[in-house]
Amino acid sequence: MKTFTPIIILLTIGFLFGTVKNIEAQDRHSNTELGVILGEPTGLSLKLWQSNNTAYDAAVAWSFGDNESVHVHADYLRHNWIDVDNGSLALYYGLGARALLSNNSKFGARLPVGLQYILPSTRLSFFFEVAPTFDVVPETSFGVNGGLGIRFFL
Repeated sequence: MKTFTPIIILLTIGFLFGTVKNIEAQDRHSNTELGVILGEPTGLSLKLWQSNNTAYDAAVAWSFGDNESVHVHADYLRHNWIDVDNGSLALYYGLGARALLSNNSKFGARLPVGLQYILPSTRLSFFFEVAPTFDVVPETSFGVNGGLGIRFFL
């Protein structure tokens, strides 16, 4: 249950403290964001918007846990926009794949859930996400990724 507690908290924030809206295209500045994610893993983050409510997210990062490795993931995300006084806030969730490349490489799925805030009148966005993981190769295992990040709209 500890694994899913942060997800429940994020969903509660999204659904209790705002109404869902569509983000205006000018709030995003462009369809591409590039930045960093700090946490497990830590590295470079890329987001490609497909519409006002959908995007692809990817990262190349380093995992410093028990099994040091290069971490690569790609996700498909859906966004629910929440009314806020300034900027744009979204609760997002999705499905993706990940690979841990090391002496003991792993491959599996991710279920990211997070919040993204787009700062008004800037090209910056901040995000927090938690992603339960389910590895299937070379063996079945469960885990959690998560972190804070900042991205710049190109």
